[in-house]
Formats: sequence, C-alpha cells, structure tokens
Amino acid sequence: MTTSHSLSAHHFGVLVEPLLPRLVAHARRLTREASAADDLVQETLCRAWRYRHRFITGTNIGAWLHRILFNSFISGYRKRRRERRLLEEVTFERMLEQKNRTPRPGERGLSDETLLALEEIPTQFREAVVAVDLEGLSYREAAARAGCPLGTTMSRLHRGRRLLRTALDDFARREGYIGRAA
Repeated sequence: MTTSHSLSAHHFGVLVEPLLPRLVAHARRLTREASAADDLVQETLCRAWRYRHRFITGTNIGAWLHRILFNSFISGYRKRRRERRLLEEVTFERMLEQKNRTPRPGERGLSDETLLALEEIPTQFREAVVAVDLEGLSYREAAARAGCPLGTTMSRLHRGRRLLRTALDDFARREGYIGRAA
C-alpha cells in the first residue's frame, strides 16, 4: 500500500527538475504567451510545494504536476473572466451616470466603443437598431412601437446598421474582428 508523506525539499527538487521543460511547454500551449506561461509554472510549483504532503509516493508526479498546472490555468481563467465582467459592468454604469440615463434592454455586454457609436447615430436609426438587434423585437413590433410603417422601420434599421458599421470599422480592424483590407 502506498502512503502519502511529505517530500523533502531535496527529493521534491530531484523529482520536479526533469519535468520543468514539459511543464513550461504545456503552460505555453495553454496561455500562448511566454511570460504568462512562466507565471503559471511558478504558480504550479508553489501549489505543488504547499500541498506536497498530499502527493502519494510511488505515483506519477508528472501527472500530478500537470493536473495542478491545468487546474491553476482554469482557476485563473475563471477569475479573469469574472474580473472582466465586473469591469465591464462598472464601466457601463459609469457611462450611464455621465449621460444621466438608465440602461436600455440589451445594452449590457456591449463594448464602450459600441455604446458610444450607438449614442452618436441619429435617434430614429438608433431606436430601430435597439428595438430589433438588442431587444429582439420583430420588424412589425418595432414599427408599432415607433408608430411608423413597416418599410420605414426596415429602412431605418438598414441605415442605422450601416452607420454603426462605418463608425466601428476602425475599432473592429484594430481588435481583429475583421481583417485588414488587402
């Protein structure tokens, strides 16, 4: 029967050192960035050291370290995603406070650039885009809300989308949503 006992610093180093190149390669595949991979490997080794008493002598230390590395990566990813969501929410709320208004349905989750571009297009086009694209209304429902014919709503929607596309073109290219013109 294998038992779990704490590895000495020397024994830990002897077991881990030959595995470092594979840990670094795995971390680089996950993070796609050298400095982030180095940070992930360091975090992995710190956790492995902290929990070395849980390692069962005679089992595969490489698999154990790779599991710690992967779990650390996932935990970090989830933390960054929560932080991004919180930051977007705070930024969105501040923008609304500056404009002294409450959010329209569907506006949460839009980038600051998109919200600003939406605010800059004429009201009748913005209302059509918000109603159909953000709130999910049908063309008929959007036309009834605006109190205008269906064709007018469709025309406003088309023109609003075109204005947004033009306003967001540079942002979309810079962020890689669309490719550079050949």
